[in-house]
Amino acid sequence: MGKIIAIANQKGGVGKTTTSVNLAASLGVLEKKVLLIDADPQANATSGLGINVEEVEAGSYQVLEHTIDPKDTIVATTSPNVDLIPAHIDLVAIEIELVDKENREYMLKKAIEGLAKDYDYILIDCAPSLGLLTLNALTAANSVIIPIQCEYFALEGLGKLLNTIKSVQKIHNPELDIEGLLLTMYDSRLRLSNQVVEEVKKHFSEMVFKTIIQRNVRLSEAPSYGESIISYDAGSTGANNYLSLAQELIQKNK
Repeated sequence: MGKIIAIANQKGGVGKTTTSVNLAASLGVLEKKVLLIDADPQANATSGLGINVEEVEAGSYQVLEHTIDPKDTIVATTSPNVDLIPAHIDLVAIEIELVDKENREYMLKKAIEGLAKDYDYILIDCAPSLGLLTLNALTAANSVIIPIQCEYFALEGLGKLLNTIKSVQKIHNPELDIEGLLLTMYDSRLRLSNQVVEEVKKHFSEMVFKTIIQRNVRLSEAPSYGESIISYDAGSTGANNYLSLAQELIQKNK
């Protein structure tokens, strides 16, 4: 059975989508079969893998609505071993539409239960909020990766996210684990970056991934070409960082 991992943080711009896309591509290159679910209305993971968002006819919106078999929404990507359930701008409306549904937090879990046997890993790219979409992802997941940027307000909001995870564990998904905290956008020349790394390690020691994602121009360029960093520039620091993260994740889940 494949492991379902949500990549979540209600703060925007911390590297959630960058991590979702490039971790998926790195796991794929390491010969793991991966499904990436884009559960963010901004659909950046979809366009980041070279899929034209305008042309998406069925995706995570229909999956959450239970109006289509999830298997029929899966598209192959140019990344080896990586499939995608794309997102569409319609996803914005899902929170309002699910509000009156019974068991609304379990819609994603129910929909993707049957897919886990076909993949080694299912990654869910969450929206930058703690709304119903993220709640669905956390209820469906076995674990969660939390990207934290090495910037001034890094730890702000982290408490809130950890409380949300606790209440999901208590009410909806007792099996939910924290896979790890991932430090992103690290710049070794900045004292601040180093302070954040120390601070996070001091508070969360064992929970922090050894791999740190460094600031890297190639990493920011790749999405505009609809490519993962692995296919855009396999020799870059960004590619090395994400391959190292993928190896760490595989090792951890042996």
